[in-house]
Amino acid sequence: MKNIAIKVDRHHNEEVICFIFEKDIQLIGILKTKLNAHWSATKKCWYLPISQFSLYQAFEAFKSIAWLDIKNLPHTSNKDETQIDIRQEKERFEKWLKFKRYSPNTIKTYTDALVVFLSYFNHKPVSELTNDDVVLFVNQYILKHKYSFSYQNQIVNALKLYFREIRKSKIEVEGLQRPRREHKLPNVLSKEEIKAILEAPTNIKHRTMLSLIYACGLRRSELLNLKIDDVDSKRHMLIIRNSKGYKDRQVPISDKTIEMLRTYYKAYKPQKWLFEGDQINEQYSATSLQKVFKTALHKAGIKKNATLHWIRHSYATHLLEAGTDLRYIQELLGHKSSKTTEIYTHVTEKSLQKIKSPFDDL
Repeated sequence: MKNIAIKVDRHHNEEVICFIFEKDIQLIGILKTKLNAHWSATKKCWYLPISQFSLYQAFEAFKSIAWLDIKNLPHTSNKDETQIDIRQEKERFEKWLKFKRYSPNTIKTYTDALVVFLSYFNHKPVSELTNDDVVLFVNQYILKHKYSFSYQNQIVNALKLYFREIRKSKIEVEGLQRPRREHKLPNVLSKEEIKAILEAPTNIKHRTMLSLIYACGLRRSELLNLKIDDVDSKRHMLIIRNSKGYKDRQVPISDKTIEMLRTYYKAYKPQKWLFEGDQINEQYSATSLQKVFKTALHKAGIKKNATLHWIRHSYATHLLEAGTDLRYIQELLGHKSSKTTEIYTHVTEKSLQKIKSPFDDL
């Protein structure tokens, strides 16, 4: 995600908010149209008079487009208790999450969610916020802007932790209800489509990476975090370490998969990571892997708006269609709950094809 640093400065004898970022047409367009910012030739940045600046409005304008770095904004005055020191609250929450060893992705998601929520109520003391304010925020911000169920869930999860562990305020965290879950079917590719995708790359490394995701049902991060020693060819096992939820697991690998990995290893001779970037000991990037997949998708002539995670979904579905017990699939995928794995029972072709429509008996 793009990054914008925000700081206070003086321009034409008045205090202004400056936006510092690498030149980007999209960001400039947002600053001009949504925030009514101006360009300063002397400061070499876009700015707003501080009286016209709303942190909430800025977060809303750049939501999902750019991260706003507010560490250089001054703390609010101690005399004005109606203002929330958002940066200070974010730092307190971040320290607690790190202490509890939450993953970096979860820490960023939760602290971002907290900043958006507190920015919305920056006119009100944080100690006075109640459950009604959460409901108001959900209705006037999340629902109004048609944000997803998962985003609403992240907000609620973040607020539950923050107000229970950090503030111990008037908000009754047990009264905060998560939204009713969406029940979307996983996106699945057919075996023919998977075969076409895996055969599309001419580069051995690219073909091996995509093939291993399907062969073992890996997440993108799990593939990129593999090290050479994680391949146990004697036991026919692939060891996946420190995965989602800080869990390790083992996945069986066949002779065909081992032979593919040996061919790749002889050609590239990685030193540390199983799949390295252009530099020795440099981990292959997620962005590059995504490009490899999109290129393979194009070469295979598949026009679906597929993502890498579709390969993992396809792995699970194809196992289920082949008669593999759901409990084993849960273990292979590293799911904590069997309910997560059960979504694949709704998309297996063989189960659905056994059902006879009453129309056929007319």
